[in-house]
Amino acid sequence: MVKQERAARTRESLVHAAAEVFAEEGFAAASIAQISRRAGVTSGALHFHFDGKTSLALAVEERAARAMREAAAVLEERDRAGGPLRVLVGSTYTMLSLLTEDVAVRAAFALCADTAHSGRVDLRRQWRSWVEGVLADAERAGLLAEGVALQDAVDLVVALTVGLDGLGGFEPDRGARQLLNRIWTVVLPGIAGGEVAAAVLVEALAEDETD
Repeated sequence: MVKQERAARTRESLVHAAAEVFAEEGFAAASIAQISRRAGVTSGALHFHFDGKTSLALAVEERAARAMREAAAVLEERDRAGGPLRVLVGSTYTMLSLLTEDVAVRAAFALCADTAHSGRVDLRRQWRSWVEGVLADAERAGLLAEGVALQDAVDLVVALTVGLDGLGGFEPDRGARQLLNRIWTVVLPGIAGGEVAAAVLVEALAEDETD
């Protein structure tokens, strides 16, 4: 049991270290030696758990995907009563928190755009699918502004938020969240119309102030 626990801790340390190195250096520049040093283990210990850099990257992506699924479940439970647009706005703040606080999520988003790595998990595509699903719910509920096409709204929100991994660089101050507040203040009325957007924004911004 003790050996199993030690092995699990070592594996977790390696995944965390790999995420840090991938986020900082990119996949191509990252090395097994860097990752093992960061984790405080030998290269031999690393190879006991992982075949190499690619398997480490896949483990990072899987951990990030799990973190996003768990966050989405919490978000839906918390904001469901406020309707799909409340869920949509809340999801962007949740994403920003993940990118700021979870290095695996930050690294996985970077790996999506890294031509040197071919992963199994595309978090950017998952994010688009999430946005599309929530906006489709809003469309069915009649919450989108007149003349707003679903795919246009999806394209706009995704285009505005795929850079959230960059906004994570505002850490540790609240600059990124304040910028996100301003983005939604400008964008949401165009998607949902004035009265609906105002109600969603009042609730979302008030909650952000208390976080």
